[in-house]
Amino acid sequence: MDLRVSVLGAGSWGTTVASLASRNAPTLLWSRRSEQADEVNANNTNERYLPGVTLPSDLRATGSLEEAVRDADVLVVGVPSHGFRGVLEEVKKHVRAWVPVISLAKGLEEGSHLRMTQLIAEVLPGHKAGVLTGPNLAREIMSGFAAATVLAMEDDAVGREIQGVFRSGLFRVYTNRDVIGSELGGAFKNVIAIAAGMGDGMGVGDNTRAAVITRGLAELTRLGVAMGGEPATFAGLAGMGDLIATCASRQSRNRHVGEELGKGRTIDEIIEEMHMVAEGVKTCRVVTELAEQVGVEMPIAREVYGVVHEGRTAAQAYRGLTRRRPGSESEPG
Repeated sequence: MDLRVSVLGAGSWGTTVASLASRNAPTLLWSRRSEQADEVNANNTNERYLPGVTLPSDLRATGSLEEAVRDADVLVVGVPSHGFRGVLEEVKKHVRAWVPVISLAKGLEEGSHLRMTQLIAEVLPGHKAGVLTGPNLAREIMSGFAAATVLAMEDDAVGREIQGVFRSGLFRVYTNRDVIGSELGGAFKNVIAIAAGMGDGMGVGDNTRAAVITRGLAELTRLGVAMGGEPATFAGLAGMGDLIATCASRQSRNRHVGEELGKGRTIDEIIEEMHMVAEGVKTCRVVTELAEQVGVEMPIAREVYGVVHEGRTAAQAYRGLTRRRPGSESEPG
């Protein structure tokens, strides 16, 4: 490909996406830490986030944001949601006009409640915005296991052009024009994953986990549709697919947070020992606020918020859920 790709953010997923793109196009990976960029260039490794993994020799890295951005034809932003706006403000100083910007973040901005593509439109007006999302565990993809993802962009022609940047071997990339639903599915599922992890930490069993995942999918679909997403999106890779992977895998950071909470540890203790971001910790507050604004009941998300931010225990949260009187399966509860 003639397109030059830059990926901003050298965490596990940003590095994985950069590795995939480097097989199709010249790709530059930006890291805040210059020593991390040096490691990628010298050793083809990123031991902090992908220990034991050998990166493609064609992948190059830089600690200079200007260098990463100035010549890019496609810009991929893989920083967590809480740092997304700040990085875009710096990108604005160097990016060329009309360069498409693709988000990898699965979260919402606290306070504004904005999705990442909305932030792109606000900070970088005139740039086509999209999101790459789905059941994508970085280590499995780097190990060569088959996986699928969704590239969601409102401009289908641009989406199909960029689709080929990420497609590689057993990594299948589908397009979708429902940017709202795709982003919200990726953000909301992290909250349900914390709930599922809490159950695992308490040893509640597979039946309970299945119920939490299924009822959680119903919750995130109700809120997602109320906010403009399409119902079919939440039954696809960006919704159900991502939810299953995040709730079931021991590689999931959000599930890990929930499991540790289920074992009785505090959220501060858990976060202190993690060097990667679990987006669901912040997103559960945003989801709860959004649900109240649009009048959608989300009992599972509300209980997760109570544990993470109000000092409730996982056992209290699960007791709160089981005390709700069940009605129709199409209703909350």
